Amino acid sequence: MSLPLVFHDDYSPPLPPGHRFPMEKFRLLRDHLVDSGLTTDAALRRPMLCSHDVLNLAHDADYVARYCSGDMSPAELRRLGLPWSPALAQRTVRAVGGSLLTAELALQHGLACHLAGGTHHAHRDHASGFCIFNDLAVVALYLLESGRVGRVLIFDCDVHQGDGTARILDGVADAVTVSLHCEKNFPVRKATSDWDIPLAPGLGDAEYLRIVDDTLNYLLPLYQPDLVLYDAGVDVHRDDALGLLALSDAGLAARDSAVLEHCLGRDIPVAGLIGGGYDKDRARLARRHAQLHISAAQAW
Repeated sequence: MSLPLVFHDDYSPPLPPGHRFPMEKFRLLRDHLVDSGLTTDAALRRPMLCSHDVLNLAHDADYVARYCSGDMSPAELRRLGLPWSPALAQRTVRAVGGSLLTAELALQHGLACHLAGGTHHAHRDHASGFCIFNDLAVVALYLLESGRVGRVLIFDCDVHQGDGTARILDGVADAVTVSLHCEKNFPVRKATSDWDIPLAPGLGDAEYLRIVDDTLNYLLPLYQPDLVLYDAGVDVHRDDALGLLALSDAGLAARDSAVLEHCLGRDIPVAGLIGGGYDKDRARLARRHAQLHISAAQAW
């Protein structure tokens, strides 16, 4: 079989013209992977909507119900940074279902990748930074509570700290949160992950990759997780509009390959999620995100 990849046509609902969030990148990523021959549209796994009961494992039930029904205040929507629409609400719930499916496939086959996911700024009772529901926290809690895994390690390489994930999973001993992020970037008020690794602005390939290697060489033997959720944010790239690190295309490829090699070399399944990435050239951004899936296909 081919590398399991998860996608749904719901993932790119329309936003107002000129909106800074690149919602079309998910569709363009699918198109690029199909055009490049890495997969076919028919081979992509389509997720179900995530149930409210599962969302409520990580989120306040009232918040989940209010968001899904559109009962959000103007202040809440400003904090989110996205307008509400029925299509976006369905996309949001579907994408969490996509991350759940990706994790299930990773446990079955050792490796699987989502063409979305990594919404790590969503908190238990509010949205933030383009993130509505926290798929990383939902997946971790669902797998732990269902007994599918004994320990999950979240390895978050987005340029921004995974503050929502850290706060939701605070005190959950078997959900280990690791965040490699630029120290001077959103959010201004950082949370406390199990392992925070703040990086200086302008950090380039060589030092970044050394830190990735050192971190995984230490933490994977220490925790011996049953699954790694890998947030492969590309906003660490030197040309990203919202990031302050300086990785090259080659650096991104080396990072993704290193993470997969560290985990798979220890027989630890990996679920890859694309995380953040911002560029006015949406096609170029999609190609940047595709590096995760290319590296995964090579590891597969």
